[in-house]
Amino acid sequence: MTTNEMPPILLTGMSGAGLSSASKVLEDKGYYVSHNLPPHLIPEVFKAGRDNDPPVKPLAVVTDTRSRVFPGSFGEILADLEDIEVKPTILFLDARDDVLIRRFDSVRRTHPLQHGDTLKMGISREREAMEDVRDAADVIIDTTSLSVHDLRRAIEASFGSMSGNQQHVTVQSFGFKNGSPRDADLIVDVRFLPNPYWIPELRGFRGTDEPVSDYVLSQDAAEPFIENFLVMLESMLDGYRHEGKNFITVGVGCTGGHHRSVAVSEEIVRRLRQRTDLDVNVLHRDINTG
Repeated sequence: MTTNEMPPILLTGMSGAGLSSASKVLEDKGYYVSHNLPPHLIPEVFKAGRDNDPPVKPLAVVTDTRSRVFPGSFGEILADLEDIEVKPTILFLDARDDVLIRRFDSVRRTHPLQHGDTLKMGISREREAMEDVRDAADVIIDTTSLSVHDLRRAIEASFGSMSGNQQHVTVQSFGFKNGSPRDADLIVDVRFLPNPYWIPELRGFRGTDEPVSDYVLSQDAAEPFIENFLVMLESMLDGYRHEGKNFITVGVGCTGGHHRSVAVSEEIVRRLRQRTDLDVNVLHRDINTG
């Protein structure tokens, strides 16, 4: 995909969830990124980028809770964007409260909505204020367990090869012992399959390696599960499309996120990529965790 084909993005989310890191990823991908604009100026920037000669493409605007000191609600922003026929993809970054607290503590910063209270109170105020924004988001990335490099891979999985006339499906393997991904629209559990971890000659491999993949996919229960899951998912995709939801994240979990979930995710993605109406990506959240 050329930079001219990449979609405009409105990047927002919780303070401490990685907005600065995400904006750097977008800049590295060729985006012109505008930071922390007052709400009423956001539609103007998208309009100016579109109407410029030549148009400013690709374009991303970053806004967070600090912009709330200016007038204008998020709903008004979306209405104004619709009026000028600009529809950016809304990317929302989130993380668990305890992780946000730890990140703020590590850099000795106060929360912008703390107002002399506890850090937890500031985060609670922001979460309430951002609820409508999160609900309107096209893509939600939970950065709780993500390093900067993982965040880059997650963004690239969502935006790496996007086309406006396709649905975008990200299949993410994970380990339940590290917590379920909060940004998944659908989660399935493949711990019913035998665990390669207990086979000494397979333990050191991962689900992307042929010995583990062959072992997992050769189990009697694997093929019926994958076939039935794809039938269910494909019926859901029609419903998602009807509801205007073009970004779907599927979580596939096993115990550690090393073997079964990875192998099954790879096979699901391989089969989904046979459909020309889908843009399908895979992300292995815990494949390198201990």
